[in-house]
Amino acid sequence: MSADYLKRSHSCLEEARAALARGDHPLCVRRAREALQMAVKSLLRALAIEYPRVHDVSPALLSARGSLPEPVKSRVEELASLVSELASVRGPAMYGYEAVGVPASEVVSESYAREVLRKVESHVEAISRALIPALKGKGYWKD
Repeated sequence: MSADYLKRSHSCLEEARAALARGDHPLCVRRAREALQMAVKSLLRALAIEYPRVHDVSPALLSARGSLPEPVKSRVEELASLVSELASVRGPAMYGYEAVGVPASEVVSESYAREVLRKVESHVEAISRALIPALKGKGYWKD
């Protein structure tokens, strides 16, 4: 499960980069959020830590702080904050603010999409560095 989640995290990152390249900023944020969520859930699965089946798993991540490998442990506060932030913008990044007629394309700016993607790439890379060697050692990860 952990390897599958991490592979899908990488796929979501590719989709986020492609969305940004074509100017679809809301989809970039949406896919980056999914990439981060899958990477964090991959990490928690690898550590056999149960988490709630919700989009914001930051409380479980913070509770697991003592079990986290480096380089994730040293940045867990920042990571948890980003997980929580992106869970909160999940709906607006997809639908905008329907009640007032503001589409997602007007809610998510290019600068915000770039910032989110940069942060998510950094965290997914850190999680990958922590997990991939162990996953390879068990035969779960193939390049």
